[in-house]
Formats: sequence, C-alpha cells, structure tokens
Amino acid sequence: MDASTQTIAAALLGWYDANARTLPWRSPPGSPPPDPYRVWLSEVMLQQTTVAAVGPYFARFTTRWPTVEALAAADEAEVMAAWAGLGYYARARNLIACAKAVAARGGVFPGTEAELRALPGLGAYTAAAVAAIAFEQRAVVVDANVERVVARLFAIDEPLPGARKAIRARADAITPQSRAGDFAQAMMDLGSGVCTVRAPRCLLCPLSHACAGRAAGAERFPVKPPKVAKPQRRGRAFWIEQDGAVWLVRRGGTGMLAGMRALPDDGWSARGDGAGEAPLPDAAWANGGAVRHGFTHFDLDLQLMLYSGSDWVSFPPDAGEWWPLDQLETAGLPTLFAKAAQLAMAQKE
Repeated sequence: MDASTQTIAAALLGWYDANARTLPWRSPPGSPPPDPYRVWLSEVMLQQTTVAAVGPYFARFTTRWPTVEALAAADEAEVMAAWAGLGYYARARNLIACAKAVAARGGVFPGTEAELRALPGLGAYTAAAVAAIAFEQRAVVVDANVERVVARLFAIDEPLPGARKAIRARADAITPQSRAGDFAQAMMDLGSGVCTVRAPRCLLCPLSHACAGRAAGAERFPVKPPKVAKPQRRGRAFWIEQDGAVWLVRRGGTGMLAGMRALPDDGWSARGDGAGEAPLPDAAWANGGAVRHGFTHFDLDLQLMLYSGSDWVSFPPDAGEWWPLDQLETAGLPTLFAKAAQLAMAQKE
C-alpha cells in the first residue's frame, strides 16, 4: 500500500471511530469481533435489502434461533415463514442449507475467506464480509455502497457491470492489512450516509481530499448501463374461502417463491403469463381486483379471483391447507400474496 492509499485508509478509519453506526450485529470500532453467526445472518439478510427493513427480522431470528445449531434444527417451513416479506427467497433456502453445513462442523464457522466461500449460498461478497468482520482477515468487501464510493473516489468512468473488475482492484489497493473488518464497515457506512446515490454530502466526507470524482461531478459515478425495460407478466390468484378459512398451497421446491405458502395461481412465471386452470374450474368466480408487484427481472399484474360458494369440493389433504383468516398473518405469505390477501380481506369489511 503506497502513501496515498495509506492516507485513505487512515482517514476513513478515523472517521469510522467517531461515526460508526450502532447496529445489532456489529461490535463497536476497535472491539473484539462479533459472533460469526450474527455477522453471517445479517449479511445474508442485507443482500439487496435495507438496514431498516432487516432490523426487525434480525431481532426475531436471533431471538427464536440464537445459534447456528438452533437454526439448523428448525423446521424449514417455519424459517421460510419467518423470512416472508424480506424477498429474494433463495436467500432463505441457502440460509437453511448453510446452517446445516456449519452445524455439521460442530457449529463452528470456518475462519478463512476460501473456506467460507465453500459453504452453501456464500458468494464472494458474503464470504469476504464474514472473513473480514467476524475473523479480522484481510478481505476485499465490495457491496453496492462500496462500489459507489470506490467508483467516485477514483473516477472510474467505465459503465457497469464492466467497471466492477477495476472497482475491485482499486478497493483491494486501499484495504489495509489490519482492521479490515472496521474498514469494510466504514466503507459501507460512508456509502450509506455520506456518499449517497443522490446529493452526496461531499463536505462531510473524510475522503473528499482524495476524491477524483468530486471535481467531475460525483453523482455521475458509477456509470450505469442503459436501462432495459422489464417485461410485464400477467397472472391470476384464487381466493377460496369457507368457514372462516382460506385455502393455501405450498409452492414447489424450485422456481419463484419456492417452498412458500401461497394462494393457488394459474402458473405465471418470469418467462410468461399464467394460463393454468382454476382450482375449481366450474365455480362462479368473482373479480376481486388486481395487485401489481415488481420482481427483479419482471413486473407482474396479478388478478385476484374470489370464490366463497357453498359447493366447494374437498381438496386432497396433501394439496394444501385451510388457514384461519384470523391467523393469516402467521402463514408467512410472501409479499405478493400478502398483498392479494389484503385486497380480498378488505372486500369483506
């Protein structure tokens, strides 16, 4: 590390010592590292999700499953239900798989980036973050906030995603040998609260003296690729109610929202509109309105179809379950189906 990059690390760590966010999964600057379980759990939850949204989920998970062994022994359906609302449900399935793998090791997380990378569901970012924060290993941690800070600091004008190689190389160059965990968290805090996407607070930035992007207009970095319009999909969901309960199904083990409880639907997917048959094909369905939901790669308009007649058929017991309406919030419905349920319930008031 040359003198200029040493200056960057020292300035940032000094700022972090005075300005670090207090978060339930962190240790204060300069303190012994936190429990690897809490670091790992928080990093998985924080992927593509805000700190504000993660806070209550982290508290519930660590209260209910305070150790990785407890999480590994939990019923998978209960974990998926507890995750409902955080989105990106593949993370929850990977969470369960990783917990089981660590429990098989005696509940001890491996302490190196390479070994962490071998665990189920740990990509390059998560492995680096856990290695740096929980084990004080020097690792290059690049999330969206860090990506933005580094692109601006060095005025990297190649558009994303092509710029990521240069961004990582620059992040590597300024990562110190010691306090790598504090440095990673300092970069995250800087991007979150100072070097923000819009209207960065450059006058408050401890790195403004070294920032090449400031003179060129910090907001133009990182350079984004042209936006591609997301496809619009359409589908139907079916609300079947009887005796104060609604019929819920369990989605398959692969694909969108895999393993989650949901309303029956007509087979919509990221690849196309729904075209499947209604669960009660001969019933008189009423139009219950529509909900719109955005997924990462497509938008969905979901038409809600209502049925509450008295001639409902007996569904096979292994096809789903009748869920009491007054306990529907405990079903762990993903956000899309929770929206549809709210729409159906509102029409009962």
